[in-house]
Amino acid sequence: MSGLFVTDAQIAEARKLASEITDPIFELIARNTTISVERTVLRWFGVDGVGNLGAPLVNLMCDRLKEAGVLNKGAAYWYGRALRMGATSPLDAVERLTAAPLETLKPLAPAEEAKLRDEVRAEARAAVDELKARVAHRNELKTKFPMAAAPHKYVIVATGNIFDDVDQARAAAQAGADVIAVIRSTAQSLLDYVPQGATTEGYGGTYATQENFRVMREALDDESRKLGRYVELTNYSSGLCMSEIAFMAAWERLDMLLNDAMYGILFRDINMRRTFIDQYFSRRICALAGLIINTGEDNYITTADAFDAAHTVIASQFINECFAKRAGLADWQLGIGHSYELDPHKPDTLLLELSQAMLVRRCFPDAPLKYMPPTKHKETDIFFSHAYDVMADLVAVWTNQGIQLLGMMTEAMHTPLLGDRYVALKAASYIHRAARGIDQEFTVREDGKIADRARFVFGKALDLLRECHGDGMVAAIGRGRFGDVKRAETGGKGLDGVVEKASDYFNPFLELMEGK
Repeated sequence: MSGLFVTDAQIAEARKLASEITDPIFELIARNTTISVERTVLRWFGVDGVGNLGAPLVNLMCDRLKEAGVLNKGAAYWYGRALRMGATSPLDAVERLTAAPLETLKPLAPAEEAKLRDEVRAEARAAVDELKARVAHRNELKTKFPMAAAPHKYVIVATGNIFDDVDQARAAAQAGADVIAVIRSTAQSLLDYVPQGATTEGYGGTYATQENFRVMREALDDESRKLGRYVELTNYSSGLCMSEIAFMAAWERLDMLLNDAMYGILFRDINMRRTFIDQYFSRRICALAGLIINTGEDNYITTADAFDAAHTVIASQFINECFAKRAGLADWQLGIGHSYELDPHKPDTLLLELSQAMLVRRCFPDAPLKYMPPTKHKETDIFFSHAYDVMADLVAVWTNQGIQLLGMMTEAMHTPLLGDRYVALKAASYIHRAARGIDQEFTVREDGKIADRARFVFGKALDLLRECHGDGMVAAIGRGRFGDVKRAETGGKGLDGVVEKASDYFNPFLELMEGK
């Protein structure tokens, strides 16, 4: 692929702006925790299951700590106090803490306090080592059964029933899918708890639960052995339980996770403070577990016009990259999102889509990238719809995308059927096979439409980054600069779950992941 379009100095400026834009957000993250982060800590210590009324035990314990006004010390600290009360198991710890008058517990002597923290740190190190061992098992399987060449063909299953999802996932893998995404049940991101166990009912998708993750991972491992090639699994972590779902995904050996710094703010109206704090801890877990994250910039040009708002995608990608790298993620883990969404009835759209995809690849040369298919302008004419998808397949292989979600010809009609996925996989396999290496055969004119458009879009992206730098991210989001969606810093769902840390706040997992 030829065509530099923009200079190294311009890209360096964009990265510097993004870093300085996010500095105040990281100050917010350092000062605060959230109830969902603390629930994740307890899950990592082994607190699992539900109480008599069906509420998850981690919710019962953290709600109790919050009501008592002591969650600001960290759930790990109170877990340690329970152990010193004589708790013999995570369940026993929950029972002791939910029954104890926490507000009246006397502080420990300094020596006892130090011993408590040392004991809890040792248990945290053991839990981290266990997670690493599970990740190593996943990686061994990937080494034994190498994946096909990129772009990796990514398809969605979404029946609502995890066992039906398994059947559809196996069929898709047999037809050539490289990545299976189990889409979540509608509005699960707004639940401030994670459902328990395997689920067989869901609207528009299947609930993201730890047991559902385990069931699908086990099925795809079996299918990988049969096919002789590894099939990856992904799910969705945006929402009020972002870090909990990230931990569950890591523990159950998923490969990718939808994890965006702003998606929940813009498209689910989740409070921005809550989202920024949760995404940091969740991304720390993804970094530790070797999960590839997928960001959500593709959504911006479904709510805004893809031609006019192309620059917002680029600007947000630099910001998302900065959030990710400061959470410890490497380039190979950045499935940065973008999509093929221009109105197909306008002229030159293939050239313009190539321009955008080439520009993203130029800016993020070492990231796998996550390329999304047309959705906004899909029609019930399935033959036209299929041709539209095939053009996205061509752009994906031409611009060396790492991950490509395949479009479905029935996108505008219904949830895809097995036959729809088969057709999409067959066509994408053909295009990838037929056009591989095309980027090495053609030179893009530096004075042509593709290059001119890329320079124009990047220039507008720099202007937007400069605006965010001058006025702040919060103000930019408030003005609707991303996705034409406006959100206020103190609005949205979940702000009451943000807790300012005490001076002696304790989170041994964060200490370990930050290398402290």
